[in-house]
Amino acid sequence: MGSIFDILGPVMVGPSSSHTAGAARIGYTARQLFGEPVKKAEVYLHGSFAATGKGHGTDRAIIAGLLGMKPDDLRIPVAFEEAKKAGMEFTIANIELKNAHPNTARVVMKNAEGRKMVLQAYSIGGGRIRVSILDGIEVDFSGESNTLIVRNMDRPGCITEVSAALSREKINVATMQVFRHKRGGGAVMVVETDERIPISVTEELRKKEDILEVISLNLEGRNG
Repeated sequence: MGSIFDILGPVMVGPSSSHTAGAARIGYTARQLFGEPVKKAEVYLHGSFAATGKGHGTDRAIIAGLLGMKPDDLRIPVAFEEAKKAGMEFTIANIELKNAHPNTARVVMKNAEGRKMVLQAYSIGGGRIRVSILDGIEVDFSGESNTLIVRNMDRPGCITEVSAALSREKINVATMQVFRHKRGGGAVMVVETDERIPISVTEELRKKEDILEVISLNLEGRNG
């Protein structure tokens, strides 16, 4: 059964739920995963995003999201000006991506020290998105749940360590997906949970030898 959200659609600044609200959600999710202010951003638009994005405000919506604005923020139409006020440099260009959804954006983020994250995501309508690539590894998650992302070496025991850390905090796992380049190489775990992920879990996992990076995405105002 669908939710009232499916019937009414998202609360958003128009004109399009796919090209505006979805784009803002892509930017916002990228910013939340990055975990700190974005100093420099490169935004690449593919397919329908590239063809009609400017008229639908896709470019402004993604920049707004990278500034931490949600799809209903009234400042989205002036996001470029807000970015300049915030000291965020950005470029926007069209790109042809192989085997990508028509409503796809690739976002490259850097902080003041040069730390970099690359996210690719697409809008599926109704303000909803799917993240498809994170730092070169194919993934698949929505950003609509509390999410723990663990980059690790593909070694025995890593999944057990992540599960145990969550279990000790009585956090229920809704879904767990594991993605890897090749056996024994780099891998990514994406764990969606019912409860918020406390900082103690991320700090514990970062100390593990084969875990390279831990990112948590906690939904505001949601605790199970």
